[in-house]
Amino acid sequence: MYTPSHFDETRPAVLAALIDAHPLGAIITHGAAGLGADHIPFEYGAPTPAAPWGTLRAHVARANPLWRQDGHEVMVLFQGAHGYISPSLYEEKPLSGKVVPTWNYAVVHGHGVLRAVDDPAWLLALLERLTARHEGARAAPWALADAPPAYIATLVRALVGIEIVLTRLDGKWKLSQNRSPADQLAIAAELPALQGQLPA
Repeated sequence: MYTPSHFDETRPAVLAALIDAHPLGAIITHGAAGLGADHIPFEYGAPTPAAPWGTLRAHVARANPLWRQDGHEVMVLFQGAHGYISPSLYEEKPLSGKVVPTWNYAVVHGHGVLRAVDDPAWLLALLERLTARHEGARAAPWALADAPPAYIATLVRALVGIEIVLTRLDGKWKLSQNRSPADQLAIAAELPALQGQLPA
């Protein structure tokens, strides 16, 4: 990924925060049929001595050939907030007119080797964590225990887990850091959700 130095984001905690806030990843594979892509919600596991960049975990349908990429290198793309930036926001526009539009965004690319996990207990624990996280804010959160155990067991047999111990995280925060303070304020006023991605 082309990343000028002023857009480069390398702080692990900042990269992890984007993944946590935007967990739907696009996983890119390269197999016998060429390039492939799947869109999957991931869980990000914090770094450990064995996985200093952290670990991504997810599950797919057993019918999905993605898990057969076991042992192959993959890349997972996480897209944060993004938006069109009008040149009308720039202080230079009324002065010389020498401004053009752009697009601001924050992204993280995670690299690692995919491992297929065909283990019902591992999958059930992952499903419980994912459900607890995404249901937690609801007034009456749903839990796996709300469904008949036999039904859940049948569904789990139809899934395969995937785990990616990350070997690298690349981050690009293109958020007008190369513009003047006045331009940055104008952009923040029009696109607060986007500019809120800019780390302190």
